[in-house]
Amino acid sequence: MTASTETKKPSRRKKASQTASKQDVQSLESSENHMDNIKNSPRRFFNRELSWLNFNTRVLEEAENPRHPLLERLRFLSISANNLDEFFMVRVAGLREYMRAGVTKPSLDGLTPDEQITRINERAGALMSEQQRLYRSLSKELRDTGIEIIDHDELKTQERAELKKIFVEKVFPLLTPLAIDPAHPFPFIPNLGFAIGFTLQKKGVSTSFQALVPIPTQVDRFIELPEQAGKDGKIVRRFISLENTIPLFLKMLFPECEEKARCVFRIVRDSDIEVEDEAEDLIREFEILLKRRRRGRIVRMKLEAKAPEELKRFLIKEIEAEQQDVVEVDGILGMAQLGDIIDKRRPELLFKPYEPRFPERIREHNGDFFAAIREKDILVHHPYESFDVVVGFIRQAAADPDVVAIKQTLYRTSKDSPIIAALIEAAEAGKNVTALVEIKARFDEEANMRWARDLERAGVQVVYGFVEYKTHAKVSLVVRREKGELRSYTHFGTGNYHPITARIYTDLSLFTADPAYGRDAGRLFNFVTGNAEPEKLEKIFMSPLNMKTEMLKHIDAEIEHAKAGRLAAIWAKMNSLVDPQIIDKLYEASQAGVTIELVIRGICCLRPGVPGLSDSIEVKSIVGRFLEHSRIVCFGNGLGLPSPEAKIYITSADWMPRNLDRRVEAMTLIENPTVHRQILDQIMVANLNDRMQSWSLQSNGDFFRVIDTLEDEEVADNLFNVHEYFMENHSLSGRGSALEYAPPPKLKPLG
Repeated sequence: MTASTETKKPSRRKKASQTASKQDVQSLESSENHMDNIKNSPRRFFNRELSWLNFNTRVLEEAENPRHPLLERLRFLSISANNLDEFFMVRVAGLREYMRAGVTKPSLDGLTPDEQITRINERAGALMSEQQRLYRSLSKELRDTGIEIIDHDELKTQERAELKKIFVEKVFPLLTPLAIDPAHPFPFIPNLGFAIGFTLQKKGVSTSFQALVPIPTQVDRFIELPEQAGKDGKIVRRFISLENTIPLFLKMLFPECEEKARCVFRIVRDSDIEVEDEAEDLIREFEILLKRRRRGRIVRMKLEAKAPEELKRFLIKEIEAEQQDVVEVDGILGMAQLGDIIDKRRPELLFKPYEPRFPERIREHNGDFFAAIREKDILVHHPYESFDVVVGFIRQAAADPDVVAIKQTLYRTSKDSPIIAALIEAAEAGKNVTALVEIKARFDEEANMRWARDLERAGVQVVYGFVEYKTHAKVSLVVRREKGELRSYTHFGTGNYHPITARIYTDLSLFTADPAYGRDAGRLFNFVTGNAEPEKLEKIFMSPLNMKTEMLKHIDAEIEHAKAGRLAAIWAKMNSLVDPQIIDKLYEASQAGVTIELVIRGICCLRPGVPGLSDSIEVKSIVGRFLEHSRIVCFGNGLGLPSPEAKIYITSADWMPRNLDRRVEAMTLIENPTVHRQILDQIMVANLNDRMQSWSLQSNGDFFRVIDTLEDEEVADNLFNVHEYFMENHSLSGRGSALEYAPPPKLKPLG
């Protein structure tokens, strides 16, 4: 069985991106008789950074998908811009540091840091041009619906008066006009800082001077003007950006001065953090590093292309940006903030509201989580099923007098986290509470440090894990006294304990009262809190200890099944596939005849479909309403897939070196038959069967839509959509005794 794609010639919209030249692939294909050369060639890998840019291109493509409501398309545009900022803050910043240090070691695909930067800049430039094109197109469509982002010359007389009132009351007190001269040196512009540079001339003075107005982050980027009725009587909402507003009232900032030139610019700085291996006080070390992050090296300076050259040169020189990091933008800057204008006042322009289901099995036990879990393992599929299950589990543990201990990992959580509140409540009630807080969670370090202090004040035993490893595993362990004995209830997840992202990220939560899982969870916590490497594990595998080794063993087993003439298959779903050992082992499996189906949302360095190398490997990416985040690995075990005898795991880890070698991760064996069937026959089959939101990766690096939603709309209406299926159908393990189960259609090629 396979999830193969259409063979007809793709349209312009179907082709999203390209990671390698056709010459590279032809070279590989012409070398079929020289397998050793192919195996040792760096061209067997796609470049990680370019693969990520391809993923962000697929995200951007959703901004043009006519099947999405208009404001959701604007949201995809905003997300793609935010993604690109983070990419430069971390990945490009790292490559730039390599270049400065003179590092020439090539990546897996054979590119040096300098070569990668060149290709990244070329690809990112094309991506930014496409963002501007889509913004102009979406702006026109928004105007037709009564939502307008206007320029200053479109203001009506009454609107200008209203805008001045808003400016005086809400913006002006936060602005700091800065003249640039020997007594007033050029100020520091922080990461993601926005500012307007001016050339001004004072009345009665012949010479001009430069000035700067940093745009504050404490005020909305877009000011909404008072609503008004349009020609058809419908309400029209009009917005104007701060950078278009400030020049209108420049004389309030610089009295008696005339504007001669203006340039809006934005800074992206290096935001990666490296912790010294010998750091004695991890919290103090991070506080220092977080302050440094604001002052990191510039990796991107974006400025208005239409600004006068002299002013642009002045700003580049004063900001100390290197020329290769300067980008001139013909359009709007800071697209990530376009999401600020999206709200619920125009529901017809948003996805139809969806309320997650609450598992009926827990309702049947009158909301007693422990009783429901004791009866049978439960798998909760977020966001289709409510994250309230996870919160309720911890809350019941905090309130239950029979619960004596709670242990919890925390990688990311929300601002007003109910999980944190429940842990504090439990500690204050005298329970033994341990929280493993990962303060190295990128961009959440400050929040996690605040949570750690709050937890410690309440009496929680807070542990920060290892200096050299991040703790990325998602585990909760509740120990309860029942009939004079201690019983463990365990939660293993693929996603964070974050109630907000749980509404848009697809993830899995396994709840079990099986003692073996409880013992393994305890061993995981002891490993992190006491550096006590477990002598054995029964139901889980852990990185950096044995997860990678186990994955390679399972792939080897499938290879042996194929060689013996038995059915051999691997299905896997994850965010990223980068690890070279895993990729090479998958290539070996393909050459042995193992059928391999991969659902990789983001980065994929494996090159599928190359004759003699990866003939039997297919890779697809699903991008749509929900962000695919769950990690699932399935091995046919000699009987093919799907099969009741298959080996199934859920995990917090992608197949990347950082996850397998430099993080504490958990991979959990699924043995309960109902949960096993839910993951394999329902979730994985549905993902492999999706056509509406799927992109197929070709051997030359191109991604093609499986179905062109623009050109084949009539056909598309009848194709399977994995997100719609799960919104409409209950899961297996949590559906309760009275509910019907509607399985997804059996896998079949489009042919």
